[in-house]
Amino acid sequence: MKYQQEFRDPVLAKKLFDEIASITTRNWAIMEVCGGQTHSIIRNGIDQLLPDKIELIHGPGCPVCVTPLEIIDKALAIAEKPNVIFCSFGDMLRVPGSEKDLFRIKSEGGDIRTVYSPLDAVKLAVENPEKEVVFFGVGFETTAPANAMAVFQAKQLQLKNFAMLVSHVLVPPAIAAIMESPTNRVQGFLAAGHVCSVMGFSEYPPLVEKYKIPIVVTGFEPLDVLEGIRRVITQLENGTHEVENAYQRVVNLEGNKAAQAMLADVFETSDRAWRGIGTIPNSGWSLSEKYRDYDAEYKFQVTDIKTVESPLCKSGEVLQGNLKPHQCPAFGKECTPRKPLGATMVSSEGACAAYYNYGRFAATGK
Repeated sequence: MKYQQEFRDPVLAKKLFDEIASITTRNWAIMEVCGGQTHSIIRNGIDQLLPDKIELIHGPGCPVCVTPLEIIDKALAIAEKPNVIFCSFGDMLRVPGSEKDLFRIKSEGGDIRTVYSPLDAVKLAVENPEKEVVFFGVGFETTAPANAMAVFQAKQLQLKNFAMLVSHVLVPPAIAAIMESPTNRVQGFLAAGHVCSVMGFSEYPPLVEKYKIPIVVTGFEPLDVLEGIRRVITQLENGTHEVENAYQRVVNLEGNKAAQAMLADVFETSDRAWRGIGTIPNSGWSLSEKYRDYDAEYKFQVTDIKTVESPLCKSGEVLQGNLKPHQCPAFGKECTPRKPLGATMVSSEGACAAYYNYGRFAATGK
C-alpha cells in the first residue's frame, strides 16, 4: 500500500537512527502528542533504539483516554434510558465508567449500536422516528468535522429525535497546559499529523515563540516518527525553536478550510475537562447556540453528574508524562486490558495498553 511499506524501510530507519545518534550530545525529553504515534513507537521499538539521552514522553493524544469519567457516566445514564438507541464507535464501548461500561448496559438490554460514521446515527434517526438516537461524539479536531456534519444534517432534516453527546478537545491548549505545568519536563513536541490535516498548523507558531520549544508536525509510520524526532533534536541541539512540517504529503499550513467552516458553524469553543489532567480553559468544543437542541447533555438532563476517579489508577500522571505506564503500581495487576481501571489501558491507542500489549513490563529508562 502506498505510503506504508516505503515508510517502514529498515535501511532508511537505520540511517535515521544513526543520524539522530550522531547529533545528540545532551539529554532531551520529547513528547509525541498522539496515541497513534505512541503505538508506532512502542510497537516498533523506536524508544529502545534511540540514544539513551533521548526520552520520549507519551502525551495526552488519545481521545478515548482524555474523555473524562463524568462524560462516560453521562453516556451510560443516557444509554440506560428507555426508548434510546445509543450509537458509538467501538473504542468507547469498553471504557469503564464509575460502575459499568456500555457493553454491560448492552448485556442488560440497552440498545447500543456500534457505527462507523456519525452519519450512520443520523440515518438511524430517520429510520426510527419513534426512538431517540444519540451519538457519542468524542475526539480531537480530527473527528470533529464528521460529527459537525451529522448535527448539521440533522438540523437540515429537521430531526427531533437525534442528539449528540459531545466531548471534543483541542491540541494547542493542551500543549500550553503541559508547558505551564510545574512538573513539566517536555522540551519539544511531535504534533499529530491528522489533526493538522484538518486545522493546519498556523496555531503553533505562537506556542513556539511563547515557550521557546520546537514543534514538528509528523505522521505515524516509523520513518515519519523518526524524521520528526530527528528534526526536533536538530533544533534542540542548535538552540532554535520553529514549527516544521515533516508530513507534507498530508498537511499544509492552512488545513482544510471547508471542514473548518463547518466546525465554526456547529461548534463553539468552551472550557473542557481532560481525564487525569483537569479542566483546561478554551480547550474544547461544544455545540453552538444555533444547534443547542441537539445537545444530549441538556436534552436528557445529565449535566449535574459528577464523578470520582479510582485512587489506584495513575492514568492522569501517565497522560501528563510524569509516569511511564509500567511505573503505575496497578499496571498489569489490578489494571489490565481485560479489567481496565482507566481509559489509557482500555483504549486501543492508550499508552498503558501499548506497554501491556507489546510486553513493556520492565523499566527501560526511557
